[in-house]
Amino acid sequence: MRAPADTIPAPPFLTHLRWANVSSLRMDRQLGKPVLIEFWDFCRPNSLRTLPYLKAWHERYEQHGLRVVGIHSPGFDLGREKQTVKDAVARLGVDYPVLIDTDLEMWREYENQGWPARYLFDQHSMLFHYHYGEGAYLETELAIQELLGCEREPFEPLRPEDSQDAELAVQTEDQPSAYSGPYEAGGVWVVLDGTGTLLANGAELTVSHPGAYPLIEHERHTAGVLELQVGDGLQCLATCFTPGIV
Repeated sequence: MRAPADTIPAPPFLTHLRWANVSSLRMDRQLGKPVLIEFWDFCRPNSLRTLPYLKAWHERYEQHGLRVVGIHSPGFDLGREKQTVKDAVARLGVDYPVLIDTDLEMWREYENQGWPARYLFDQHSMLFHYHYGEGAYLETELAIQELLGCEREPFEPLRPEDSQDAELAVQTEDQPSAYSGPYEAGGVWVVLDGTGTLLANGAELTVSHPGAYPLIEHERHTAGVLELQVGDGLQCLATCFTPGIV
């Protein structure tokens, strides 16, 4: 969504916060280049589904002057451990800078609304474009190109539901802890802590690290029944459902 006016400046990065994969960054040192900020959480399925687009934009446009910054703001206690966040950033192959917002301080500075949340600032550090949640990938990339003054074929949608004109059905609401029962969605994920084995509709999932794991992916919005069995050494913090096309 285009910002209503060019009078909303980028909040500075709080200097006492630590970074996962760089020594430090300052927002006032980014003047002269567009900056794309993404609030995310490695335990949130919608953040992981958005992540490939952020990585692609970083690879495509860094040489043209774009700075991509991730702000990791945890929604679960396990995401408050700095080393756990650093391990996740390395495991997920995130090369752009990630700020560790353990106590949601940057979240409050932005008055942020949820995960993921995307803020694109122009070369004067004024808000140019923003979006909450998944989607609007084409809109965001075209806004990046507009600021950079460059044109190229946009990154192809990774999933049918990511297309600009996709018609999505409303999925079942996320459930706390392990959920077994009927659902309607395009996909099913779980948020897990610990290590061990989980059974989802009879299929075995081996868990070696905390985070969000996909269990079921449908081609489109589907009604189904989920049966979860959580093994020893594991804790299921949430069962999440992702959208599918009608």
